[in-house]
Amino acid sequence: MFTVGIITASDKGAQGQREDQSGPAIAGFIEKIGGKVVQKVIIPDEREVISKQLIAFCDVDHLDLVFTTGGTGFSKRDITPEATQDVIERVIPGFTDLIRVKSFESNPRAILSRAVAGIRKDTIIINLPGSPKGVLEALDIIGPSLVHGIEILKGSATECASHHQ
Repeated sequence: MFTVGIITASDKGAQGQREDQSGPAIAGFIEKIGGKVVQKVIIPDEREVISKQLIAFCDVDHLDLVFTTGGTGFSKRDITPEATQDVIERVIPGFTDLIRVKSFESNPRAILSRAVAGIRKDTIIINLPGSPKGVLEALDIIGPSLVHGIEILKGSATECASHHQ
């Protein structure tokens, strides 16, 4: 069992003008792979607000994994990657690199994602797309490695190479 927080970065969602469909999509996926979503918020596309929420989920709530959804594109309001970079201590490029490459195969626009992933203290943070379809596609791509990454960070798994023989 691992704990998860979901941050939906959406100006319209935070104002109640748009229903969040990506957050629930993430939650459904997490339940299927044995995690528990314990925190969910919808906040505006504001760098400081996103950074503060990430810090709270990591440092106060001590979650194992935090997903953001939305705010990873080219729009001037898309600042989720920058907010994430403000708080992470170590970068995990593999998750978001693989999501871009594999998603590009079916959607050439996926390469425009500026999403990042990293570690803050004992928490993995991963930026996901803003659409439910994009979220589920991304989670399917990284899902097989996700749980093992959490186990390594928590200290409950140590051998990465043993599964590749």
